Amino acid sequence: MARLVIVRHGQSQANLANIFTGWTDSPLTPHGIAQAQAVGRLLAQRGYQYGAVHTSYMQRAIKTANLILAAQDQLYIPMFKTWRLNERHYGALSGQNKAAVKAKVGAAQLQAWRRGYTAVPPQLPRAQHEARYDRLGVAIPRAESLAMTERRLVPYWQDQIAPRLLAGQDQLVVAHGSSLRALIKYLEGIGDAEIDRVEVPNAEPIVYQLDTRLQIQTKEIINQPS
Repeated sequence: MARLVIVRHGQSQANLANIFTGWTDSPLTPHGIAQAQAVGRLLAQRGYQYGAVHTSYMQRAIKTANLILAAQDQLYIPMFKTWRLNERHYGALSGQNKAAVKAKVGAAQLQAWRRGYTAVPPQLPRAQHEARYDRLGVAIPRAESLAMTERRLVPYWQDQIAPRLLAGQDQLVVAHGSSLRALIKYLEGIGDAEIDRVEVPNAEPIVYQLDTRLQIQTKEIINQPS
């Protein structure tokens, strides 16, 4: 049996400003840094030891992962960074204030874009290009639904995370609200219509105890002390 620990990054500047981020980098706030350090201390108290940590290409997730590992004295473990764990690409919504978008399109449309499974936000007129993806030959999407995020995430789970869990190694995944919602949907078999009720707060670890077939035996959400 092995444990899978998943954590959404600490509060980012975009979270604080209530802005859609997606594949755009946004640094952690001082509060976000403190949240990540607190997560590390909580997990250290429980004695978790990981075989590897998996994170996205976004600095808010990478720095959160490093802060968690530092608090657990595990900075030496292998860290794997992949675009497949990136946040959902919010397309033309990226950089826009969520309250302003709600005022423009209404609460129902905003909810569909934010929490629905198949709704795709307005696309960018053209795909952006960044060196971090160009070197991999990865085309940046113009916008993504949660379904699209799940499709690009699952192969990484199958190829890189699941085999390590099957080998009995606990794994840590530090990613984003939507990419972790997609992973939770896949792991728990949540229906397309029900996933809109799933929320993944910043810096609240979710721990799955898995059996030898990677079936969930227990799930625990570790809330930080207020």
